Amino acid sequence: MSEFNYHHLRYFWAVAHDGNLTRTAERLNLSQSAVSVQIKQLETHLGHALFERRGRQLVLTEAGRIALDHADAIFAAGRELIGTLQQKGRSRQAIRIGALATLSRNFQMEFLRPILNRPDVEVILRSGTSTDLLQGLELLNLDVVLINQPPAQDAMTSFVSHRLSEQPVSLVGTPDRLDPHLSVSDLLTTQPVILPTADTGIRIGFDAWTDRLGIRPQIAAEVDDMAMMRLLARASVGLAVLPPIVVQDELTNGSLVEAERLPGIGETFFAVTMTRRFPNPFLTELLEPRAI
Repeated sequence: MSEFNYHHLRYFWAVAHDGNLTRTAERLNLSQSAVSVQIKQLETHLGHALFERRGRQLVLTEAGRIALDHADAIFAAGRELIGTLQQKGRSRQAIRIGALATLSRNFQMEFLRPILNRPDVEVILRSGTSTDLLQGLELLNLDVVLINQPPAQDAMTSFVSHRLSEQPVSLVGTPDRLDPHLSVSDLLTTQPVILPTADTGIRIGFDAWTDRLGIRPQIAAEVDDMAMMRLLARASVGLAVLPPIVVQDELTNGSLVEAERLPGIGETFFAVTMTRRFPNPFLTELLEPRAI
């Protein structure tokens, strides 16, 4: 195999980060055709297309995303070398993880635990809506997406949903609000509650359950963020309906206590990936079955 041409790689790297061939050519004071030829030669050398056109948009292919990860590492190493000759940097491979903005932070930490503090891994976290995150997964900007409802499957997508964990849901509150002598039904009729918003699986299950029992709870707050529910529960605004993993630190130190588990109500966590020819090697370790 002929010697690798790093000039070709640098032109590709510049275009990939600019996202626009014309803008890169102008910045480098080169013609578009000259930059395009350099990238074509790199693609020929690697044996894979690195970009594909979608309308007017230049989008990285799967091979292009892998090439960009390596290019980032190569040129970062060069900058480190210039910065100091006394320290030796270690190559770190990036893994890009998207998580639903409302997802439990404790759950996310448990999911990431196998690769945290590893010198060979750079963890890049993004949060957002499920629509935005799944679009990022399709565009190869993310390696995996953490959500609580699997995406719909059809012939046009290649999403793979990995069921990670199913967490029970409980009534949680400060000790002064949770009288251990009262049943859950009595608590729900005497104490205000903090609930997820109406479009969530937990809320749908909770509303159906209380309707069957004929209970009409007093709603103190409806929140679309588990972290905010945690803060409101700690502030004793009301009893929170959430998975105990969200408040595991508070349950451990006693600032919050847990009543009975709510029957038939739970939250399921999924990791969604795409079928790829070159999957991120760290995904296998993250997706190994384990208790979360």
